[in-house]
Amino acid sequence: MSPTQSRRGLLVAGVAALTALLVALTGCSDKSDKKGGAPAADPNLPAADGLLKDAATAMAGIKTAKFLIAADGTIAGVAIKRADGVLTKEGNAQGTAQVEQMGTTADLSFTIVGQTMWLKGPTGDYQQIPLALAASVYDPSAILDPERGIAKVIGTATEGKTEASESVDGKDTYRVSAKFPAEHLSKVVPGVTGSVPGRLWLAKDNKRLLKAAFDLPAVGDAKGGTVTVTFTEFDAPATITAPK
Repeated sequence: MSPTQSRRGLLVAGVAALTALLVALTGCSDKSDKKGGAPAADPNLPAADGLLKDAATAMAGIKTAKFLIAADGTIAGVAIKRADGVLTKEGNAQGTAQVEQMGTTADLSFTIVGQTMWLKGPTGDYQQIPLALAASVYDPSAILDPERGIAKVIGTATEGKTEASESVDGKDTYRVSAKFPAEHLSKVVPGVTGSVPGRLWLAKDNKRLLKAAFDLPAVGDAKGGTVTVTFTEFDAPATITAPK
């Protein structure tokens, strides 16, 4: 394989990785929480239904957020080991991703503005790619869209249960378990079917989502996996422009 073909293959893998990265912003599964079974809920904790309603309202108003993702497994055929960056309500994004392809780990830089993605591999310059190539049916602006994104996913959760009070990065949260119907979750996680179990860590003071955990199912040849996602710096100024 020539160096040019190798770089092209890496960029194609990067496109798939970034698609999985963006959809993974809706959450993931934390296996460690499941060991030994979930602890009994404290009856003095607030009801999950109210917390989920407040969280959906809070997240619907978010304009920007920083994210950090640590992944384990194969999602949409590409293993994302780590990703971080900034996401806006308009669907723009910028950051880095570490992906594994054919046993090799590669670091990628990405920028998304409107309907265009710029992707840079370990070598070479940024490549401009139509966002449609990343996912034929996926719109990254859905993530922070109040009617289609994470706010909608939280607002349509079922079987909610407030499990505990926990700290996430020094902030007091309520941990809420629930199930998320594919009817809405699939808008931001293409291919999801059935009812997906997950957990949310909601800030006690403003009910914003600080951490989420979902089991991502197998899709085609991909066996599925787990991803841990955290959100920070809500509504901080963010200017995302095309690379020069």
